[in-house]
Amino acid sequence: MSTSVFVPRPDTEVFDFLADARNLALWSSGVSAVDSDDVVPGRDAAYRYRYPGRRRPHRLVCADFQPSRRIVFRGQRMWSPLGTQVPVYGFDLIPHADGTMVRLSVTSCLSAALLLLAPVVAMAWRRDLPVDAGKFRDLLGGAVPAAATLKSPALPAASLPAGPSAGAPAPAAGALPVSSAPGGFDYAH
Repeated sequence: MSTSVFVPRPDTEVFDFLADARNLALWSSGVSAVDSDDVVPGRDAAYRYRYPGRRRPHRLVCADFQPSRRIVFRGQRMWSPLGTQVPVYGFDLIPHADGTMVRLSVTSCLSAALLLLAPVVAMAWRRDLPVDAGKFRDLLGGAVPAAATLKSPALPAASLPAGPSAGAPAPAAGALPVSSAPGGFDYAH
C-alpha cells in the first residue's frame, strides 16, 4: 500500500526527519513508540520500537539509505499463533521547487495462516496510511523557526495527535511507481 503527500520543505530537511526513526512514533500508526537512544542514521542503523498491540520491543533496521532520495525501515519478524509478519516502511522523496513529494509505502510480509488475513491487513493499511500521510504533512508543513530542529525524541503513544487537523486540505495525490517487495506481498498493486 502506498500514498503520496506534498510537504512544503526541502528534500534534505524531509529526509533528515525521516532518517531518524524515532520520529515515526510522532505520526505513523504502525509505530507506537521508538526508544529515545541516539542512533546515527544510516544503512543498518537499528532502533528498538514497539509495534501497536505488542508489549515486547522489536528491532527496526534501516534497510535502504539514499540521502534525500529514499529510506526504508524493516521491522523484526513478529510471531503470532497464525504465522509471522514483517512490516516494511518505505519513503521515496522527489524534490520540487517549492517542497518535496513523499511517497509513503507499507508492505506487510506475511507467512503461514496470516496469508489468509492478507485482505484484512491490506484494508487496514488502505484506511490508515492516508491518515498517517496527513499527520506527516501537518507535522512538517507548518512554519518552524530557523533555530528549531525537526528531529524529536519519541513520545508516548498517548501524547500523539488523534488525527489530521480539522479543515486541513486532503493529501496531495500523485501516482508514483511502486516496486514489489522481495518475498512478500506488496499491496500497492
